[in-house]
Amino acid sequence: WYFPAPKESANGTCVIICPGGGYAILASSHEGSDVAKKLNEFGVSAFVLKYRIPNDKAQPDKSIAPLQDAQQAFRVVRKRAAEFGINQKKLGIMGFSAGGHLASTLATHSDSGDPLAKDDIDKISSLPNFCVLGYPVINMDSDYTHWGSRRFLLGPTPDLEDIQFLSNEKQVTVSTPPTFIFTTGDDNVVPVQNSVSYYLALRSKGIPAELHIFEHGNHGLGLLVDDFAIRQWASLLENWLIRWKVLRQ
Repeated sequence: WYFPAPKESANGTCVIICPGGGYAILASSHEGSDVAKKLNEFGVSAFVLKYRIPNDKAQPDKSIAPLQDAQQAFRVVRKRAAEFGINQKKLGIMGFSAGGHLASTLATHSDSGDPLAKDDIDKISSLPNFCVLGYPVINMDSDYTHWGSRRFLLGPTPDLEDIQFLSNEKQVTVSTPPTFIFTTGDDNVVPVQNSVSYYLALRSKGIPAELHIFEHGNHGLGLLVDDFAIRQWASLLENWLIRWKVLRQ
């Protein structure tokens, strides 16, 4: 789903949004279209990604199906950037909860494209220019994982290799993009340790990162927030994007 920024305020920045839902459903309203419309207020265009829900019967390797969809989405949007009025160098990924796991998976498992590929689309980079994570699932191998997301993505008895591959705090490299993270300290669904471990992994590689931990707040907030403090996450994100010159002040 495409949500173009108003022509009078569009600045060429675009974000592909991955809704949460524990890899079982897509919360595509409050963690998708509502967020896209908020980004439009900043002059940012947005796509809400309808990625495949992992399915043993329909997908040869269900654990990477969502990642393949995210990679393909980035390549397609970059290829058609002129058509959408988008700057190829200002294309970010954003995700909430399990969608945050997918966003961080793309940020840590992307490539710059294969110049020898037969299909032109595969020559295009799938690496985001920046990443935004809301109360993300990150860990797959610790006491802090979200077991529902892990089970739907990896199955009931995953291999250690697959667990490590998709524990994204272990996959950060110097190519991982700058990242903005927000979460709440008493999230009882996806523990705050997920965000903290990813932030520390980013810092260990010298990747610029900003982490906001609000003291209280339920999981799955999106923009449906009554609390004044937590409601500021969108403004904090806007300020971060301005500092990174993704947006014009």
